[in-house]
Amino acid sequence: ALEPLSVGLAIGVASALTGYLSHPRFYCSYVECCPRAEQRLNATALKAQLDNRLFGQHLAKDVVLKAVLGFSNNPSPKKPLMLSLHGWAGTGKNFLSQILAEQVHPAGLRSKFVHLFLATLHFPHHDQVKLYKEQLQNWIRGNVSACPSSVFIFDEMDKMHPGVIDAIKPFLDYYEEVDGVSYRKAIFIFLSNAGGDLINKAALDFWASGKRREDIQLKDLEPLLSVGVFNNKNSGLWHSSIIDRNLIDYFVPFLPLEQRHVKMCVRAEMAARGYAVDEKIVQEVADEMTYFPKEQRIYSDKGCKTVQAKLDIHEDF
Repeated sequence: ALEPLSVGLAIGVASALTGYLSHPRFYCSYVECCPRAEQRLNATALKAQLDNRLFGQHLAKDVVLKAVLGFSNNPSPKKPLMLSLHGWAGTGKNFLSQILAEQVHPAGLRSKFVHLFLATLHFPHHDQVKLYKEQLQNWIRGNVSACPSSVFIFDEMDKMHPGVIDAIKPFLDYYEEVDGVSYRKAIFIFLSNAGGDLINKAALDFWASGKRREDIQLKDLEPLLSVGVFNNKNSGLWHSSIIDRNLIDYFVPFLPLEQRHVKMCVRAEMAARGYAVDEKIVQEVADEMTYFPKEQRIYSDKGCKTVQAKLDIHEDF
């Protein structure tokens, strides 16, 4: 028979081991966990990522950095953070949302707490808007219940059927809880090409008047965006109650990229592939892009979107 002392010792060791293995820090080093309520974003890391990976977007970097850090450092925000990113393709909207997701949840877009919706994939049929709204509410409710700091990214908002996105309006409003769930720690991000023409025109006007690109401020563009997107029938935010109720915290403009920014993208892609940066190749790739206005060739009409494909044909270097 086992001695009482031996049995007690074994039970004690087993209990201690179980307690250690179940400790959040140990457990969460192997299994992805929702961030604790007191956790804060690393301001230095987020700024470094934006500076090193997002080119030509001084406005977007400044606005998002301040908005996200202010939200993260607020122990009791009154509502979720709601950002709406606007600009032509290839200007960095997806890139910024990816960087932000990675800072909140290290696994980024692979995280079970980060949810990406594509309008043409998840909400394709106009005659099923009612069903989409119900499914969307259930999905968000379930995931925020599991992790209050969930991140929801809605891409292709310019292709979203009007009315669908209004389903999430109750979750974005100034409510303590909705049906027993608090959404105030969640982050919602819209990505849209809508408003890109307005942004490009404003950028061209600044250039024509001899002003520096870096002199463009949020106040020069945000009012134009909010009104333009609200009245744009080709936008998922057309006459949306989300805009009408002022629930979007920031309309973030992404400026058209100049050739110098395209070159930055080429250098970054070469470095990511493990190549030494060859300025001759950088110039060749940048020259192969198309620019507007046609005569002045100031801005890349695809941003950096086709840089990877263009660089592929130079692989022999």
